[in-house]
Amino acid sequence: MKDRERLGDIPPEEFRRQLHELADWIADYREHIDEWRISPNAEPGAISAQLDAAAPEKAALLDEIFADMKRVIVPGIAHWAHPQFMSYFGCTTTSPGILAEMITGALNVNAMTWRTSPAATELETLVLDWLRQWLGLPNEFVGIVYDTASISTMHALATAREQAAPDTRKLGLSGRNLPAFRIYTSDQAHSSVEKGAIAIGIGEDNVQRVPTDAEFRINLSALREMVASDLRNNFKPLAVVATVGTTSTASVDPIPEIAKVCREHNMWLHIDGAYGAGLALLPECKRITAGWSEADSIVINPHKMLFVPFDFSALYVRDIGRLRRLFTLVPEYLHLRDPVGSEINYMDYGVQLGRRFRALKAWVVWRAFGRQGLAARIRDHLRLAKILADWIENDKRFALSAPVVMGVVCFRFEAGDDQKSDKINSKIVERINASGRAYLTQTKLHGRTVMRIGLGNVLTTEQHLRNVWAMIQSEGHALSRP
Repeated sequence: MKDRERLGDIPPEEFRRQLHELADWIADYREHIDEWRISPNAEPGAISAQLDAAAPEKAALLDEIFADMKRVIVPGIAHWAHPQFMSYFGCTTTSPGILAEMITGALNVNAMTWRTSPAATELETLVLDWLRQWLGLPNEFVGIVYDTASISTMHALATAREQAAPDTRKLGLSGRNLPAFRIYTSDQAHSSVEKGAIAIGIGEDNVQRVPTDAEFRINLSALREMVASDLRNNFKPLAVVATVGTTSTASVDPIPEIAKVCREHNMWLHIDGAYGAGLALLPECKRITAGWSEADSIVINPHKMLFVPFDFSALYVRDIGRLRRLFTLVPEYLHLRDPVGSEINYMDYGVQLGRRFRALKAWVVWRAFGRQGLAARIRDHLRLAKILADWIENDKRFALSAPVVMGVVCFRFEAGDDQKSDKINSKIVERINASGRAYLTQTKLHGRTVMRIGLGNVLTTEQHLRNVWAMIQSEGHALSRP
């Protein structure tokens, strides 16, 4: 009898105690996160060496498990939410988002069909329409939530492929005497384009990287020349992936002009707005939405700029029925008649069957801040980027490496000799990251190594930015001395 009593979940009173303790720990961590070392100073394998290699045979107390978490796991991560973590695109962790993730974990529903969780499906539809309105997309664009932009782009390209080669979902590409398809994107675009091409059978080599102009935007003349050359050589132009907020510099491709090229050659236009599309929430930045209504699909990652916790990627497709016709494949055990008006079974619109209740965290965060609050926070990150750009321009040892159009700043320490400067810039990033007090990235622009700062954390203040800039100046001075 006692053994049977031990089955089931842990006792409710124990769960309640642990939940309160964990809530206090999360609140303390969040309040004092700037006191943590950002990145661990550990060799590969150091974390696992502190944990039991053997799979657990008997139950451990939650107190012991959480003690190990605090002792080993937390010191062994990179603290992305630290206000001086200025790498990638800035961490969008917020308190409402953390609370929403806790609720999502407690509910643990599968949002594959309307019937498996009506609220999950209808909330996803609702928040996607909120976002569509904020982006200024026409009504014919309908969205779906995936995990990342890489998956969103893959689904968009697969739909483009099906439009160009009907029945590929049934017959495949081989043995059908089809032309080799080409996908065009800039030399600054994300590698997810190649990954998508690999996944859908187009092939990495058929992704054509188009040169960019002085502002790192796709060169239209080069694009036209590539398309014309491919047509002469019996390739079939399939799609263009234009970017709004490239990874290195946050540059914005000339969408209206690219849309004209796509219409001329019956190509699919996919917009990768994973980072930059969030600027559409700011009335003064609506210019970036030019040409979006001409696209066939667009992806935005609210976990990059719109303060939704990772992972949340929204793909919008004009006539989303094309996506459903490509991916719907319902076995008998899921073939249940849904009530009239239930709208959509999201499992039919992609590869994934089981789906997390991602919409809840977007709903909580966006209600907690509202569009005005989101816009105000984005606007502050743009302000900080402009301040940093001014500091760089006022220090003769440094130079901006790209126009500052969003919350991303690329710059370079100038040591006279290009190769020497490359080494110094790389070393500055390496030393700062190793210190644990800040975290940056580096990239290459026009073949030269540059430093890159990405702003987007609600905890980052001007003082935090000033601290990091002082570290960069100090390291540059130390490394450039004879």
